[in-house]
Amino acid sequence: MHLGVDSFVSAVTDPATGHLVGPEERMEHLLEEIELADRVGLYSFGIGEHHRPEYYDSAPPVILAAAAARTSRIRLGSAVAVLSAADPVRVFQQFATLDLISKGRIDLVVGRGSFTEAFPLFGLSLADYDELFAEKLELLLQIRDSERVTWSGRHRPPLTGQGVYPRPLQDPLPIWVGVGGTPESFVRAGLLGLPLMVAIIGGEPRQFGPLIDLYRRAGAQAGHAPEKLQVGLHVFGFVAESTRAAADTIYPGWHEMFEKVSRERGFSPPSRAQFDATSGPNGAFFMGDPDTVAEKLVRIAGQLGGVDRISLQMTNPRLAHADLLRGIELLGTEVAPRVAASA
Repeated sequence: MHLGVDSFVSAVTDPATGHLVGPEERMEHLLEEIELADRVGLYSFGIGEHHRPEYYDSAPPVILAAAAARTSRIRLGSAVAVLSAADPVRVFQQFATLDLISKGRIDLVVGRGSFTEAFPLFGLSLADYDELFAEKLELLLQIRDSERVTWSGRHRPPLTGQGVYPRPLQDPLPIWVGVGGTPESFVRAGLLGLPLMVAIIGGEPRQFGPLIDLYRRAGAQAGHAPEKLQVGLHVFGFVAESTRAAADTIYPGWHEMFEKVSRERGFSPPSRAQFDATSGPNGAFFMGDPDTVAEKLVRIAGQLGGVDRISLQMTNPRLAHADLLRGIELLGTEVAPRVAASA
């Protein structure tokens, strides 16, 4: 089971000084974080895609290109690319180019996104939410499988045999499907034989077991080999010297993030008790000292029938750069070896 980090590149206010880290400084911090993840042996680093003022990740391929030029081993990818709001031709071209720059270290994780700002921004209707993704995923896969493509659909002009360039170093370019909790999404990924990245942001991870089983059954029934049906998890997490330190470091920013989302969506405001429960042994947050986080990673992976990779999403608007660097270091030097030893 491989471990990595995902980032939404949130705007950050330093908790000690109250200094608002500007976009230029935040990008430099981000590249330092990715370089450190590479040095300490983590398997992957993913960049999300949002079109909101509190995040600086609206152009993931640009960030990933800078990261590819400053790293040598770590796999780099999207977490996730909002394919519904993009042109599959351009998405493929961008990530194929990234694959060449990185010498074959790119994973393209595509999804519909958990926020909706991209749809009006790019002139799309939320009424077409699922159809957009299904159609564009179909085209993306055709482009991956064939240099020249003949295709037509509702949401993009047809292709009549044009070539799509460049071609990536990896053949085929790894394309994962990012999913939430919709059974149809798990089935679709299984039928297509695509690896699955499951976003777990609440509840208990073991509750996703039946959905992952559904994915594997759909894939098997479609004739796909078990080794093609990889499963990854995208989860909130943080590692510190102690479990209490991890929780106290992360909670202020977590409360700020989820209070804003709760207001937007009409939910009750989050509480510390809710945070602590979700950070507990069976909760969705992987929070604590290295032993606690490693044990939970191994246990949850077993409950889900085996997991190929887990990425800890450490975005937090009140997390100091130094604390985040230490969390990445502990994940790579302390947690990852414990997880590997348990295999």
